[in-house]
Amino acid sequence: MKPLHRADLYGWSRFDEARNMDFNSVLWVRQEGNVVVDPLPLGEHDQKHLESLGGVAHLVITNSDHVRDAAALAQLTGARVYGPAAEQGAFPLGCDVWLVDGAEVVPGLRALSLDGSKTPGELALLLDRTTLVTGDLVRAPRGGALELLPDAKLSDRAAALGSLERLLSLHRLEAVLPGDGWPVFRGGYQALTDLGRRLGLPS
Repeated sequence: MKPLHRADLYGWSRFDEARNMDFNSVLWVRQEGNVVVDPLPLGEHDQKHLESLGGVAHLVITNSDHVRDAAALAQLTGARVYGPAAEQGAFPLGCDVWLVDGAEVVPGLRALSLDGSKTPGELALLLDRTTLVTGDLVRAPRGGALELLPDAKLSDRAAALGSLERLLSLHRLEAVLPGDGWPVFRGGYQALTDLGRRLGLPS
């Protein structure tokens, strides 16, 4: 796994040829039990690395399109599985915890429920108020800039813009780690602000 912008964060990726961008997974290493977000399949090297870092205690899935390899990893590690409460009735994987807006996954990690994306109540995760992990709604198909999911994929564009406007209230953001595309390790809030400006949101 690749070390990210903090000593306790790691990630692994898989290049998706159809979308011409990486899909990403995030690991937060913590003494009280590690957290993984949207896990992709692990190669042998990454699986050994994960084990050396303490395995997984909590596994968060941001939306039903990001279940990825969660079932296999949960079975392998015994991790508790968390999913978006708005999808509880039709989620493709059983979850131990259904996260509502503002729920604390573990101390320091808060779930935000976003509207207007491909799936109801897609989750974003706010770590220590400075790092935002997103699912599908906010992505980065090119380096250095964030984008919103294309209009054709949105269930409600106005609601999606409202969700982005809500993220713009997170003034302490330093990094944005999209599930799809390039991470923004520095200037995350500015990158969100630039996206909002391009979409006509008030600055």
